[in-house]
Amino acid sequence: MRIIYMGTPEFAVPALEALVAAGHEVVAAYTQPPRPGGRRGRELTPSPVHRRAAELGIEVRHPVSLKSEEEKAAFAALQADIAVVAAYGLILPRAVLDAPRFGCLNLHGSLLPRWRGAAPIQRAILADDAETGLGIMRMEAGLDTGPVLLEARTPIAAKTTGELTEELAHLGASLIVQVLADLPAYPETPQPAEGITYAHKIDKAEARIDFTQGAAQVLRQIRAFAPAPGAFFEFQGERIKIWRAERVALGGHIPPVFDYSTEPGSVIGDDLAIGCGDGAIRPTLVQRAGKPAMPVWDMLRGFPIPAGTRLP
Repeated sequence: MRIIYMGTPEFAVPALEALVAAGHEVVAAYTQPPRPGGRRGRELTPSPVHRRAAELGIEVRHPVSLKSEEEKAAFAALQADIAVVAAYGLILPRAVLDAPRFGCLNLHGSLLPRWRGAAPIQRAILADDAETGLGIMRMEAGLDTGPVLLEARTPIAAKTTGELTEELAHLGASLIVQVLADLPAYPETPQPAEGITYAHKIDKAEARIDFTQGAAQVLRQIRAFAPAPGAFFEFQGERIKIWRAERVALGGHIPPVFDYSTEPGSVIGDDLAIGCGDGAIRPTLVQRAGKPAMPVWDMLRGFPIPAGTRLP
């Protein structure tokens, strides 16, 4: 098929590579424009899809919008059989949805209709869902409302957003190649009217750890925001991110000679165990501002946070 590919982050790269490997003709790759990045935040950095498409010799387009008549005409002029979309980041106007001969298919990282929207993986972890998945759906004007052609499931268990994203990206690559090999073999199934939830975009403020939550929820918060934006707490005016942590039992953890409060946010041991609304957690991999991630003991040797400290 003649395919227009539309995607931006690393999540969208495996499907692009799989389509090329399967022998499809990817006539153009649409992606978000280069953003400021680099060590000083001044260099314009192309997206992962931009970089990989250029390496594969595919024309790259990065309009800031698809709403103008010129952009719609340029899209239609590609005369594509189908458009494949994966975390592109722009709303597709009706003229764009209708331009390819077989329309537009989207790779969505949830079990629709649960978690329609921008952050389905993070929201599934935060909600303590037992499983999630990847669906190939036909795009409509509504937000992730279209019928589903094929779906795969996977348990969430103790995975981070980064781990789930990589797993679902490869699942999506496999499924889209499978669907396009025999499109008529995959009838479109309308989404159920029940069970609709929305995965709103992550606000960075949500990454501040709320120790009044139970320990299990704090651990989910840490997993949901790894690798970005990173769950954090503050000590002495410095933001400290927690990348990995484990739950600890309060009974027997606090030395009997200590009389520290186990109220939420209380540091209750010399290993940075922290009391939560229910139970406690112990960070195992942490990161200070401007420094690399490190085991918690390495940080504490040079930046002690003593037992008895009350974290905000």
